[in-house]
Amino acid sequence: MWAKSLSPSLLHGKLTGRIIIAFFEVYNELGHGFLEVVYHAALARALRDHGLHVDREVPIDVFFRQIVIGRFHADLVVEARVVGELKAVRRILPEHEAQLLHYLRATAMEVGLVLNFGPRPDFKRLIYSNSMKQPRYPR
Repeated sequence: MWAKSLSPSLLHGKLTGRIIIAFFEVYNELGHGFLEVVYHAALARALRDHGLHVDREVPIDVFFRQIVIGRFHADLVVEARVVGELKAVRRILPEHEAQLLHYLRATAMEVGLVLNFGPRPDFKRLIYSNSMKQPRYPR
């Protein structure tokens, strides 16, 4: 299943493939059972070891009628192109996917990954095209 994300024909396919490889490296070494913060640090380290630029806890403003009304923090942003939302739960739920879609809606990034370090490693790759987004206002 995850090999499909390696396809260069997918939007940021090579990059998401590298992220997924690092995700499985972390999972294989640590297993499940740790708090999410442990996986955040480990995955950021693994991605950097793969030569990727990673930002953690990236603040993203939410606008309403051209005014910032809130802010959330994306777990990881890789190469300023892919948002990563990390979980350590039994399984990925629709609300986890919805959370990532909201993150994509609020940014110029179009690709995101929900990466779950649960009893079984799992991920979802989501796309939200910029052509479908409301204009984002400058900070």
